[in-house]
Amino acid sequence: MDMIEERHVLSIERIREIAVETVVPMPFLDFFRKNAAFLLTLHELYGLTVSGQYRNLSQTQLKQWNERLFGEIKPENYQESYANPAYAVRKLGKDYGQLLSYLHTKNRSLIRNVVKKETEQIVLQQELFIEIYNYFENIDETEKKDIFHTLYSYEKDNTEIFAAEQIAWMVDPTRDYYTKIVMDSNLDDLRYLYYYGAYIGENERRMASFLNGLPQEKIDKIARTYAQGFQTGFIKAGKPLEKKKTVQIRYNIGFERIVKSAVLYFETMGLKPVISPSCVKTTEPNPQYSYDHREDMGLYFDKAYVKRSMEARRQAFEENKKDAALLAGPAVIETFGETPFEPESKPEAVSLSREQQKLKVQYQSEQLQLTQEYIREEERSFTIIAFPVPEIGENFPELFEETIKINTLDAAVYEKIQQTLIDTLDRASYVRVTGRGSNKTDMRVQLHELKNPSKETNFENCVADVNIPLGEVFTSPQLAKTEGKLHVSQVYLNGLKFRELEIDFENGKVCDYTCQNFKVEQENKNYIKEHILFHHDTLPIGEFAIGTNTTAYVIANRYDIVYKLPILIVEKMGPHFALGDTCYSWEEDVKVFNPDGKEIIARDNEISAQRKTDVSKAYFGCHTDITIPYEELGEIVAVTNDGENIPIIQNGRFVLKGTELLNQPLDKFEKNL
Repeated sequence: MDMIEERHVLSIERIREIAVETVVPMPFLDFFRKNAAFLLTLHELYGLTVSGQYRNLSQTQLKQWNERLFGEIKPENYQESYANPAYAVRKLGKDYGQLLSYLHTKNRSLIRNVVKKETEQIVLQQELFIEIYNYFENIDETEKKDIFHTLYSYEKDNTEIFAAEQIAWMVDPTRDYYTKIVMDSNLDDLRYLYYYGAYIGENERRMASFLNGLPQEKIDKIARTYAQGFQTGFIKAGKPLEKKKTVQIRYNIGFERIVKSAVLYFETMGLKPVISPSCVKTTEPNPQYSYDHREDMGLYFDKAYVKRSMEARRQAFEENKKDAALLAGPAVIETFGETPFEPESKPEAVSLSREQQKLKVQYQSEQLQLTQEYIREEERSFTIIAFPVPEIGENFPELFEETIKINTLDAAVYEKIQQTLIDTLDRASYVRVTGRGSNKTDMRVQLHELKNPSKETNFENCVADVNIPLGEVFTSPQLAKTEGKLHVSQVYLNGLKFRELEIDFENGKVCDYTCQNFKVEQENKNYIKEHILFHHDTLPIGEFAIGTNTTAYVIANRYDIVYKLPILIVEKMGPHFALGDTCYSWEEDVKVFNPDGKEIIARDNEISAQRKTDVSKAYFGCHTDITIPYEELGEIVAVTNDGENIPIIQNGRFVLKGTELLNQPLDKFEKNL
């Protein structure tokens, strides 16, 4: 028996004792008994996994196991779960409730480690639980700082182990646990869904069943669109795909049939799949649970932790540098249709201090720079495509077909229309965007000066390649003189719903913001700063674009799903502004050309240009698109240097000559209302 296995046996024996002991006083006794019981449940699952019996269970038995593992955090049970920091603080007190809720959540995080038989990480967590329990055996002699220090030491001292695992899973194709689920399972037998160690709900089961009912030709068509988009990204940018050997595949559980077909297409390009735990998503049993614990790192996050973590990540990258250099980039299947989530703000949840927020910004910047050092942006590409999940409603089958239609529109038609838009926009000094009705938008977007208009352009003509579906022209604006107010009545960003979002800009950077999600104004500001600004004091406008996919817009309105769509599709349904990095971040010096042969020169702004003197000031590691829907849009007008106003859109309709075709889906839709 090796040392890890021996420690595993000893820790489980101790946890069995904890489950029946009465040494710890109430109310803490209940907490430790329930957590010990959960860890013993995981050990039972571990035994079934190691013996192979788990995969011989019936689908009904596997579903029962899934309920045992995840039932506690479902909304109907969450109010009386120690995973809920509000309940933990109420039952265990302010001093210990928050810390123990964090411990409970760490225990829950072992589920995926158990199904993958990752014994070392299981043992580390079990030993942490026992160590914390030991303090409560002598609670009268214990101080809160002792428990805090133990949790802190656990995170900091084991950083090398955690970083090594994370980076290896990111780039090493021999880490093939998830690849084998996709490629080796009988996908007609839905038992495979439970092999992930993730929550499996109606979306996952119904999605897999739905795809199993489609003919293979349709599955292959979807996969081909997705995989070829990735390949096109390399061709369009003039990057040598033949130098790469792996592609990182990201998808939601239930989409395995499409993923399997895509893997076979990628193999024809010489690419093997890399699928890490973070790449495999599932419908959350309770989004509030994740929201409550989103900033748990605040319990241990300081400069010493950051220093240790960065050293560990560099070491991990160095050990995996050959695989890292061969990674071609991510190929992503996004989903939409889940009920938009509006979180409850809980004072009992861990939150980052002002100092920690600034430190997190620095930490993320350092991580970004380190990743770029080993997986160079200018040598890789990506692709993203999105599909609905059954939760979207009873029209799901129709919507899935409509989404295929959106994703496979005629690129040649749009390329010509979008070139007409670009030719006009290239005559402009700036663009004015205004809202209509109750929409308060009034933006001036300053464009870069074209020194040689016959060979240069400001806008990229975006048809379906890496960013599917097609339908936008976009640029990185000049920040100086870009100003005004951006307003949308509703928008779904980074998994969260925002109501009456308003952002003000001066010289292209955020200067004020608000929304109406909460009654208290400061909570609204905190919500935006955390989830749109990502704790930065300000962010620049990294992109201005005009979406042209009116077909997508009409489909969204016909089925009343505008606010359930991902930004990937919504950004093609009107003008949008992106906060954060430009579309060319880390690749500003790589020349990019439109189909007409003109070079896109607007790849930089005043912020990203700082990479030449201090790279830490040039990038933010975020890019959040905010779209004004056509029904809230008043005008988009190109204003030339001599003051001529050229209308592009008026009252939600394209009025520029040569773009009238884009109005046909809108006119037809309104006629049939």
